[in-house]
Amino acid sequence: MSDKLGQVEDHRRKWDRDEYEKIAQARLDQELEEKEKREKRYNEPPVKRELLRQREYKVDLESRLGKSQVITKTTPSSQMGGYYCNVCDCVVKDSINFLDHINGKKHQRNLGMSMRVERSSLDQVKKRFEMNKKKQEEKKKDYDFEARMVELREEEEKQKAYRKQKRKDRKRKADDDDGDEMDPEMAAMMGFSGFGSSKR
Repeated sequence: MSDKLGQVEDHRRKWDRDEYEKIAQARLDQELEEKEKREKRYNEPPVKRELLRQREYKVDLESRLGKSQVITKTTPSSQMGGYYCNVCDCVVKDSINFLDHINGKKHQRNLGMSMRVERSSLDQVKKRFEMNKKKQEEKKKDYDFEARMVELREEEEKQKAYRKQKRKDRKRKADDDDGDEMDPEMAAMMGFSGFGSSKR
């Protein structure tokens, strides 16, 4: 007991200075490496993406409209309810949000395009104006009022002739049906001679 009384135990925690200095140095080295990586990334030239361009396909919003589909836990996300984007691998619930998504920044980035649009030069704008002007002139040439009126009259005459022919056919068929009277033997067997006078 005297040994225990003679030695006072220290209950304080002892710190191994060398070990903690090593940990601190390792953390500093790691921070320096991360800082160098960030600087390298900033010094590299930015990724050059394509300029935004017009879509070359029609967006399908109506093919699954009004159709019902059974969805289970194992149904792949491309066949889930809503609109599936195969570029971003996501499902959007309605058409407005789907259009917002495919016109948005994330989708365009996944396609490899930036949100910048190519600036048109003066020559390109002039060419586009000329092209639109030619299209309008062609439409004017195609749309001749007098020729259109003649076509409409011819169409009406054809319709009248068709209706007249149809009426004649119906009348002829009705006359043929009236001419078919009941077989006299059959009428005698059934016990009557006929249904009254025939219209002639």
